[in-house]
Amino acid sequence: MMNRYPLWKYLLIVFTIAVAAVYSLPNLFGETPAVQVSTNRQAIIINEQTQSKVDAALQNAGIQTDGMFVVDNSLKVRFKDTETQLKARDVIENTLGEGYITALNLLADSPEWMAKIKANPMFLGLDLRGGVHFTMQVDMKAAMQKTFERYSGDIRRELRREKIRSGTVRQAGNSL
Repeated sequence: MMNRYPLWKYLLIVFTIAVAAVYSLPNLFGETPAVQVSTNRQAIIINEQTQSKVDAALQNAGIQTDGMFVVDNSLKVRFKDTETQLKARDVIENTLGEGYITALNLLADSPEWMAKIKANPMFLGLDLRGGVHFTMQVDMKAAMQKTFERYSGDIRRELRREKIRSGTVRQAGNSL
């Protein structure tokens, strides 16, 4: 029995599957904790001097890194675990001082050759990572005061509408 399609179509399918496999591989390597140092001031440039300053400070503090590099005016420093990452952030903030933004980050742990061919992992959004939890607190004293003001306005308005003469509405403790 003969093939239904020409050889080039089969080769194209094999090539497409191979490219898809290479570009999906970075998702298998996971992520590593890192600290990212950037700046919000145009006068400050992050370069090799900043890198050597951070490296010296981390060595003095006895903190081991898994490498650091400067990309797009930001310094990224990798660590083995999140505990080391947190200690390093404090050391870096104290070393660099004002004008620098120090943030915790997760970097792709894929090999360098994959990054060179732009084979980056898909990063999950906050909704897929577990979301963000907010704690909201209410200023009860201010909320109660606003409620009493609203009630006193309602009472005055009702009394006027019913044409009932009255004095002023005052708050006394937790009553009107």
